[in-house]
Formats: sequence, C-alpha cells, structure tokens
Amino acid sequence: MRNAFNIIVITLALVLSFSFYFFVMGNPANFKDGERRREPIPGNVLGTVYTGGPLVAVLIALSLISITFVFERSFSIRKARGKRPPEEFVREFQQLLDKGDIDAALELCQQQGGSIGNVLRAGLQRYKQVANDTELDAERKLAEVQRAIDEAMNLETPLLEKNLVILSTIASISTLVGLLGTTIGMIRAFMALGLTGAVSAQQLSIGIAEALYNTAGGLTAAIISIVAYNFFTTKVDNFVYTIDEAVLSMMETLTVQVKQAA
Repeated sequence: MRNAFNIIVITLALVLSFSFYFFVMGNPANFKDGERRREPIPGNVLGTVYTGGPLVAVLIALSLISITFVFERSFSIRKARGKRPPEEFVREFQQLLDKGDIDAALELCQQQGGSIGNVLRAGLQRYKQVANDTELDAERKLAEVQRAIDEAMNLETPLLEKNLVILSTIASISTLVGLLGTTIGMIRAFMALGLTGAVSAQQLSIGIAEALYNTAGGLTAAIISIVAYNFFTTKVDNFVYTIDEAVLSMMETLTVQVKQAA
C-alpha cells in the first residue's frame, strides 16, 4: 500500500496523456486529410505535434509524472520541517535543554512535529526512561539515547528521500525515449525516400517532425526532472545536516547532565 500513490499517479498520467494524444491532438479537425491524420492544418500546433507519433504521449506522461512528484516532494519536505522554522525551533529547544527542563523540551518537540521534532523527541523520551535507572552507568544511558535517535533517523530519512528515485529515473529515461522517437522519425523519413525513389516533401517533413518533437519532449521532461532532483536532494541534505547538528548539541548537553548526576 505504500506505493499505491505512485501507481495511481503513473497510471493516471499515462491514461490522461494517451487520451489527450489520441482524442485532442488526433482530432480529425486538426488535419487537412481528416481521419488519415497525416497532414496537419498549417499553424495547427496540436495536429503538428500529433505527427510526432505515440512516443509523444509517453513523453507527455513522463512530464506529468515529474511535475506531480515535484509538488508531492515540496509538500512532504515542508511538512517534515514542522510548524516553525527548524533553526528557531532548535534554538528554543536547546535553551530548554540547557535549563534541564526535559518536559518542556518534549512538549516543544510535540508541538513542532516534522522529522526534526520526531527525532529529538525520541531521544528525550528514551533519556527520561533511563535517566534514573541505577542499573545503567552514564555511558550505557547515553548509548541508549543514541540508539533511540538512530532508530528515529532511520525512519525519517527514507521519508525525506522518498520518490526522488522516480525523478532521477525520469531524468534518465526521458532522454532515451526522446532519442528513440528521433531515431524512428528519421528511419521513416528515409524509408519514404527509398520507397518513392524521389524526394517527397510531405513524407520527409512528417519523419523529421516526428524526430524533432520527440527530441523536444524528451529534453523537456529531462530538464524538469534533473532540476527538481538536484533541488530536492540539496534541500534534504541541508535538512538532515540541521537535524544532525541539533542531535549533536542535545547529546553534548545530556552527556554533561548524566555525568553530573552520576
């Protein structure tokens, strides 16, 4: 069920793209020869792009999928940041921790939510459980806190990086699909010349159009995906670094408190 959203997005993108390609772009009203759909009306963009072949629909689907996951990642990362700016939250959290007010710090984490709030809360909750345990020495108490933090990080990091592989994959395959369409278009253009034995402007233009429209579609999908992938990868890396800094500061403070209590 975790991948249900991805499956729905990909399926809908393919259905919408092929429906748009066949019923809107391929509308006989866009062509001089009607149902044959070989000669688009001059200046008719939809009919002209239709001559690029079915791979145009695939490239439109890839672009839609990429755009959808750009919005999905934007929403998810914004949610992972929590209710307040992470820097402001970490500053207030550290102040409470320096005062030894663990309950207030936990309440602040609960209010903040998001990945950083969840990770710090997991560490503090474990600290409260082991702080007064006389059977554990200081090192073991800190190890238990660190283990709880690591477990929380292992749960949060995949959520931050989720679906980035889809953007990366689209960036790679869209150029290949575009290249395939380009190759097919050029093959058709030269086959038309070979069959007729003479230069047919119509057949040649159809083949070249198919080649160029697929090239343009592949590059468009690739550019969107590459820019989005690099942007979100940088955002995730910076956010994880912020969490690591907050955890390090928390562990330093807890280390001092545990050793003083011992």
